[in-house]
Formats: sequence, C-alpha cells, structure tokens
Amino acid sequence: YSSKGAMMDNRFATALVIACVLSLISTIYMAASIGTDFWYEYHTLSPAENVSEASRSIWDEFVSEEADEKTYTDALFRCNGTVGLWRRCITVPKNSHWYSPPETDMITNCISFSLSDQFMEKYIEPGNHNSGTDLNRTYLWRLQFLLPFVSLGLMCFGALIGLCACACRSLYPAIATGVLHFLAGLCTLGLVGCYVAGIELLHKKLPLPDDVRGEFGWSFCLACVSAPLQFMAAALFIWAARTNRKEFTLLKAYRVA
Repeated sequence: YSSKGAMMDNRFATALVIACVLSLISTIYMAASIGTDFWYEYHTLSPAENVSEASRSIWDEFVSEEADEKTYTDALFRCNGTVGLWRRCITVPKNSHWYSPPETDMITNCISFSLSDQFMEKYIEPGNHNSGTDLNRTYLWRLQFLLPFVSLGLMCFGALIGLCACACRSLYPAIATGVLHFLAGLCTLGLVGCYVAGIELLHKKLPLPDDVRGEFGWSFCLACVSAPLQFMAAALFIWAARTNRKEFTLLKAYRVA
C-alpha cells in the first residue's frame, strides 16, 4: 500500500506543479496586458504624413489633459491610434510643418489616463456634457479599470496561501488557492466582456470612418488567454487538495480497520 500511496503523492505533486506553472504564466500575461497599450488598434488607410493643419491641431488637443472622449477618439481614428487600459497613443510625423515635405519618419505620442479620467462619467453623446450620463458605458469603463487589479490581487493572495501550504506540508490550503484563482478567472473574464461591450457601445456613438479599420490588439489577447489558464490552475489546485484529503481519510480508515 505504501507504493500506491507514493504513486498518489507523485500524482498530487505533478498536479500542483502544473497548477503553479499555469498560475505564473497567467499572472505574467495579465500584468503584461495591463501595462501595454494594444488593447484596441485603429488602422488608417490614408497616410498620416499627409495630414492637414486641422489634423495637427487635433494632435495638440489629444495630448492635452483637457481632451474629451470625442476629441481623442477622432485623433485615434485619423492617426493609427492604439488604446490600453492606462494610455492612448497616436502615430504622427516627427516634423509636421506646412513647409516640410511629406516624411516617413513617424513617432508615437502617448498620454496616460489619469485616475480621474478612469472614473469620469461618459456621456450619451461623446464630447457633449449636456447630453446626460451614459450609465452603461460609465460603469463598463470603471469595471475594466478595476477588475484586472482585483484579479491580480486574488492570484497574489492565493500564491501566499500556497506558500503557507508548502511551509505546513499540507495540501488542504490549496483548496483556498484554487477558489481564489477561480474568482480571479471570473474577474478576468468580466474584464474582457466589459472591454468588448464598451468598445461596441463607443463605436455605436462614434462610428468608424470608411477608411479606418479597428481590431482588438495583442494586449487584449493576453487577457483572453489569461482567463482559461486561471480556471485550469484553479481546477488542479482544488482537485489535488480534495483528492488528497479523500485518500488520507481512506488511509486512516484502513489503518484503524
């Protein structure tokens, strides 16, 4: 029976190692998606180096702290913009002067969303403060800012519980680690859903121009991949802890008998 118990111990250990690897990968993916600016990308078919004086004024407004949602969204449409959870970026000519010939030397200008921007109300007509508050877009925007940090926090807390489990040489706390990873997966899934819904609602208010194509970027894809990894890690943690407890109970009953 001891050889059978050793086989089970190896099985549990393998499950825990795989779960830890999945948890680590999902944490890296989640942190990378939060810190990068390619959640959504706009591709302008008309060349940005041939922009007019009016377009350059939009760039100036884009990088100002007073830029409203319509202003910076129009700039994103025109200038191959990208949007992240924390920053928005546009691609512009390095030296755009009326006396300069068109150039291919392009630079990326980015500006961060301030904390007040993250919790600012969204309006039914973007840019029109008198049109009333769009509650759906407002709360979707706030949730897409909060949920990734909740997800990372749950996984970090689960990792601490896992370290305590290793120190105590017990698999029982792994159940709590699995539950926390499952909740983190739900938060990540909610983040993805909120972001997609927010983008769709924005484009209903501000339709894409005919010469602009929009698509989800690789930062968004990292978040999409992170969610199933969290669920798989949660399943392995819970399975290992529950099965180990069941086997331990059977072993005690066997010895008593």
